[in-house]
Amino acid sequence: MLLEFKTQNYKSFVEELSFSMIPAPRQKGLDYSVQSTKIGNKTYKSLSSGIIYGPNASGKTNIIGAMDTMKAIVLRGNINNSDALFSTNVASTNLELIPNCDINDTPTKFYISFIENNLFIEYSIIIDLGNFLDRNYDRKIKEEKLVVNGKLVFLRNENFLRNENIDEILEVKLPTVIKEYVNDSISRKTPKMLKLAKNSLNDTELFLVNGFKSIYANKLVTLIVNWFKNKFTIIYRSDLSKYVRDVSGMDKNQFSYEVTLTEAAQAFGITSNGLGFVSDKDDDILYSVFKDRKAMVPAELFESYGTIRFINEFPFFIEALANGGTLVMDEFDASIHPMAIMNIINIFHNDDINKKKAQFIFDTHNPIFLSSDLFRRDEINFVEKDDSIHSSTHYKLSDFKTTDGIRKGEDYMKNYFVNRYGAINDIDFSPIIEEIVNRKGEESWTKFKKSKL
Repeated sequence: MLLEFKTQNYKSFVEELSFSMIPAPRQKGLDYSVQSTKIGNKTYKSLSSGIIYGPNASGKTNIIGAMDTMKAIVLRGNINNSDALFSTNVASTNLELIPNCDINDTPTKFYISFIENNLFIEYSIIIDLGNFLDRNYDRKIKEEKLVVNGKLVFLRNENFLRNENIDEILEVKLPTVIKEYVNDSISRKTPKMLKLAKNSLNDTELFLVNGFKSIYANKLVTLIVNWFKNKFTIIYRSDLSKYVRDVSGMDKNQFSYEVTLTEAAQAFGITSNGLGFVSDKDDDILYSVFKDRKAMVPAELFESYGTIRFINEFPFFIEALANGGTLVMDEFDASIHPMAIMNIINIFHNDDINKKKAQFIFDTHNPIFLSSDLFRRDEINFVEKDDSIHSSTHYKLSDFKTTDGIRKGEDYMKNYFVNRYGAINDIDFSPIIEEIVNRKGEESWTKFKKSKL
């Protein structure tokens, strides 16, 4: 389960963003939203859900994009650009888009902490990407750090490839806590091994998935990478999401009836008798099925846009709940009825169903979820941006003290719309629309008069 994510100098987040899933102290109520895991004598707690509010262009999506980018870097193993698009987030493969456009010579930071297989894992990187849009900059990793159960595993600094004294630029500890994950051939670390690790890398390669994995602890790195790959699912553009199905064993144009999707979609209210996929080369196309599977129509031509979105998103919910993963989705609720969305959220809060401690994080504009009956104050996040400096700020509802009048049971939605929490814009299009309409009217009249002449 995810505990905390941090980033700095990622697009609009100039200062450090700390997105925490750790319950705030002295928050009471909705205990089903709190998950706990005991490791040794210490108990770690995490929230089962998180919701992000803010006006358009405030930076909500940048939080999700930063998570997605760190994931892509870890899976890629370097900070070079890539032609392979891991997601619809272009910044994850074209890193020159990451730095804030208004500041110079500031590194970008990523930090994440999570629990996997009874290990509390903290991993962070500080990278020098140059300035915004500087694709030809000589990038380098300034610092890379791995900590497990509070014990330092390795620390790599920015002089990794330039200092002959290897002990000053690379610290590998191999604490007892990771003993069972250390390579069988390693009984102790030696200067020779450190030098070998140094020589296996360059400035842009992660030590985690390269030298450290191959020389010291393949099992540990595999566990970490598999968490990023299989349990940290990020849907950057939910409207473009599509669950990747294995169609390798299917013949071209072969039809596959989907019982699980059909059952879910029927509860959602589909018109057809069922749903299935037809393989087309390396892809598959969703079809609505009628009259006992004797007739098929491409679903996008028959079902509503909201239904299609729900069908595409549903497998991600199942995957997270079945595997105990963390699912992060960008505006997944657009065009989907709020009652369906509330039911999905309640499932993540249901200990009888969510037995593997899955988490669900999403951003939205829909105020209906601002309810003390649905979310704890520490689950409700806000983002607002100072447009003068293109800088976003993130905070939680729980950051407001009770002396500010923020108490459990209050009407969060009403307070949000009267701007007690911030993260909302007072929008009035009337003047500009009136001016444009009048201008267009004058233009039309002028053209009419000219045509009469």
